[in-house]
Amino acid sequence: MTGPDAPAALRATGLGFRYRRRGGWALRDCEFTVPVGRIAALVGRNGAGKSTLLHLAGGLLRAGSGELGVLGLAPGTAEARARVALLTQDKPLYPRFTVADTLLMGEKLNSSWDRTAAERIVHEGGIPLHARVGELSPGRRTRVALALALGKRPELLLLDEPLADLDPVARGEIMAELMAEAAERGTSIVLSSHVLPELEETCDWVLVLRDGHAELSEDAETLRESHAVLTGPADRADDLAAQHTVVQGRTAGRQLTALVRRRGPLRGDWHVARPRLEDILIGYLRTEEEPGRRDARERTEAAA
Repeated sequence: MTGPDAPAALRATGLGFRYRRRGGWALRDCEFTVPVGRIAALVGRNGAGKSTLLHLAGGLLRAGSGELGVLGLAPGTAEARARVALLTQDKPLYPRFTVADTLLMGEKLNSSWDRTAAERIVHEGGIPLHARVGELSPGRRTRVALALALGKRPELLLLDEPLADLDPVARGEIMAELMAEAAERGTSIVLSSHVLPELEETCDWVLVLRDGHAELSEDAETLRESHAVLTGPADRADDLAAQHTVVQGRTAGRQLTALVRRRGPLRGDWHVARPRLEDILIGYLRTEEEPGRRDARERTEAAA
């Protein structure tokens, strides 16, 4: 259930935010819903508004227009802060604190603190509790910051590019931890990442931002089922665009290869392949508008 009355981890209505110094809108007329209990991939090109959205949801910024709800609450309120955890790109930690001091601070600030969970994440990274945070490698600091976030036992966990400074093995371990958190506790997770292949097996919801607007907000499996990669004669491009939504297409000689969203049965002599989630996301993130592509705002919430 993803209608307007369904429980939502995040719900935006006409959401807008503008940075005064930079000029221009970081987010404008942004509308989407992320249901509770999902691991949602927040995807977009640099400057699309991903960090701004997470900072709004975490209560670090205030919307300039429209509304954003987190678990049905206004971001930044006392109740929202108690139920939401945000891990930002800069991972603010006190460098002179030891790891033990940092976890103790988390325990003092959060009534629902889970010491066992927090210490497990630290120990699995081989991080001594007596080590000073400022002397840790970037990857180890990321683990400590994530331990703080998960130790809080939030209902909604917001992660802004948290794994960028981890090696592939560590990224896999952390993603497994996040999946277990979602499965065992029903934690809603919104994860901003540029590492698209890693989202394929971990995220079951996709939120795509493009130029400050929400272009897609949809179940990941529904996206896979509704899209296809078609290969066939280039002179059928107009017929294809009339029947389906052409997300992205390219022509090589007399052959057309197109990523399409089906609007009915596929007709004609086309070779049909099932796209990866990565293929779909890249198609929607392309700067150039492809021939036959519908307005991006005609996205998935109506279909969901």
